[in-house]
Amino acid sequence: MIKEINASLEPLTNQLINHSLYKKINSPQHLQIFMEHHVFAVWDFMSLLTALQERLTKTTNPWLPVGDPETRYLINEIVLAEETDINLNGERQSHFEMYLDAMTAAGANKKKIQDFLLHVTHGTDVFLIIATSKLPVSIKQFLKNTFEVVYSNGPHKIASSFTFGREGLIPAMFSSIIEKVQKNFPDEDLNLFKYYFDRHIELDEDEHGPMAFKMVEDLCGDDQTKWNAVKETAETSLKSRLELWNGIEAEIEKKAELEYA
Repeated sequence: MIKEINASLEPLTNQLINHSLYKKINSPQHLQIFMEHHVFAVWDFMSLLTALQERLTKTTNPWLPVGDPETRYLINEIVLAEETDINLNGERQSHFEMYLDAMTAAGANKKKIQDFLLHVTHGTDVFLIIATSKLPVSIKQFLKNTFEVVYSNGPHKIASSFTFGREGLIPAMFSSIIEKVQKNFPDEDLNLFKYYFDRHIELDEDEHGPMAFKMVEDLCGDDQTKWNAVKETAETSLKSRLELWNGIEAEIEKKAELEYA
């Protein structure tokens, strides 16, 4: 079923891998716009991951072994890598924190993500924060989609969004981004930006991606209803990412028009 679903998703994944946005990131200001939007996807990825951790491993006391050991290993391995990877300076840091540092180095404004997370820290309902925020619509719909999946009752749905919408897509999509953006910034220091993407490509392509697809298979088994839900969730997740990318592209085009006005 994994092959069939991947085949059905190919038109959407191809749109994301070959999106015209990447070629339009050709100035420091455009890169800043991209990062100020994309950081929300870097952040909310962790909520998908912790949702799987809560449902597929034992995170409360008293402890008992639950579920499949291979799935437990996958989740714990990804949590370890995402929360405490080695940064460019050889220090432990989460990928989200690495991205924030890359934003600082690129001169991107972190106020939107910082203000959003301040409300999260205060315990405000995440859907209320999204609805009342002044974030671009493309970011708001992306976050809303993520947390609708996070709070769904189906681990297979969370695994679908996590696998088809993130882990399985990221190596090809991030490689495309880095290839095209670097061509437009031959003299710029993009070390931190590139390092974040390279780490994801390396981990997801070699280890996490294949293991994530196995997790989906284990969660669905022979249940066709679950497989249908997996396909539907995957399609929605990819369309949500496409809308996020379209929103960033529109913002960059708007900026470019003002620059040449």
